Amino acid sequence: MSPITLAQQIENADEDRPRWGSIVRGWRGKCPRCGSGPLLNGYLKVNHDCAVCRQELHHHRADDGPAYLTILFVGHLMAPLLHWVFVTWRPEPLTLFTIFAVGCTGLSLYLLPRLKGAMIGFQWAKGMGGFAPST
Repeated sequence: MSPITLAQQIENADEDRPRWGSIVRGWRGKCPRCGSGPLLNGYLKVNHDCAVCRQELHHHRADDGPAYLTILFVGHLMAPLLHWVFVTWRPEPLTLFTIFAVGCTGLSLYLLPRLKGAMIGFQWAKGMGGFAPST
């Protein structure tokens, strides 16, 4: 029997872990492995491990990625909408600012934990960091 190379381990990890399924489970705030246990404890704090399947979650490396993605999505959604509203209705500047400040804040608060969960799900599916399968 020949020893398994690192490349074969990476290929096996990709086959065994569905990428999109784990991203969706992370988006929903569930464990990327089982989809049952909670991923987050509070707003953005990641649980040490899954309460259901005992998958360790503490070694994720989401870092600033979810914040950058949130800024990217909110900016690309709200900037064209801001332009369209201004050109179409010409509201007062203070009204326009108030509506879009509340909209940007609300959308950012909605997206940030979901994108963090999705990023952790992606890391788990690809075996990145401490999520690599043990041999």
